[in-house]
Amino acid sequence: MKTKSNLIGVAFFSIIALCIVISLIAILYPHRQQTILQGTIEAPEVRIAGKLTGRVEAICVREGERVTVGDTLIVIHSPEMEAQRAQAEALKEVAKAQNRKIEGGARPEIITSALEAWRGATAQRKLAQKNYERISRLWADSVVSLGRKDEAHALYLSALAAEQVAKQQYLLAKRGAQSEDKTSAEQMVLAAGGTVEAVDAILQDSHLLSPTNGTVAQIYPEVGELVTIGTPLLTITELSSPYAVFNIREDYMPSFTLGKRFWGEVPAIGGKAIEWEVYYISPLGNYATWRTTRQLSGYDMRTFEIHARPIEATCGLLSGMSVIVRIEE
Repeated sequence: MKTKSNLIGVAFFSIIALCIVISLIAILYPHRQQTILQGTIEAPEVRIAGKLTGRVEAICVREGERVTVGDTLIVIHSPEMEAQRAQAEALKEVAKAQNRKIEGGARPEIITSALEAWRGATAQRKLAQKNYERISRLWADSVVSLGRKDEAHALYLSALAAEQVAKQQYLLAKRGAQSEDKTSAEQMVLAAGGTVEAVDAILQDSHLLSPTNGTVAQIYPEVGELVTIGTPLLTITELSSPYAVFNIREDYMPSFTLGKRFWGEVPAIGGKAIEWEVYYISPLGNYATWRTTRQLSGYDMRTFEIHARPIEATCGLLSGMSVIVRIEE
């Protein structure tokens, strides 16, 4: 009986000692819990819109298709803009013709006609002058009245004025247009050419080309649908530049400071571990605030959105895939 009692006592004290050891281990080496944070892979998106109002004539790509810079995406037909282009081209030709006319001066026939008119007016002036001189002598001899002399003088002055007008008309036709007229004509040609170029620049958007390499994520219009200036037509996702987005509670922020690197797993590509680097941090609105609970030490916690890019290029990353990050606490 004594031996049995000793064994029970030893077992009892052994159990107590074991409990004490376990308690000491728990105190000295507390169990570290693991927190899992989940993010989402995203990629830059480019929305394609045009500067042309018209109907969709053709859609040259499909959703999910990869495109490169310069690939034709959508063809838009705009009869109104093409009519404006024809009108602008016609105005340009009119301006050129007017400029050539002014640069070339008056036609030889006009110059010759003006010269002949001047010569005729000169002859009329000479005749009127001689007639006035003769009437003046006759008036001095009291042969004609003063009224006749005044009439002859008036005819002479009129012929003289007509001669001067004919002379100026001839000189104007010979000199051609003034420098101001020439400059104005040249500027009209430039303005008309600028209008044509502006219309051509808009018509270039009748064939919308891809500005980047990527994948067609979404196409909005259908063939035959009317689209206006600035209407989004399709979206291209640049899969060459993926990044991960996380919403992080602020007590986890020490693990996600700017420039800090961490490892995250992507289940969609076999759980591959990828190293990421934080390059963007922004607080979310009050709607994302974690309210006080007993476990949160009595204060509200904000939520921050962080973006992280992979350190090395990784094939297979697509928008919408999950990224799992494990944090030891």
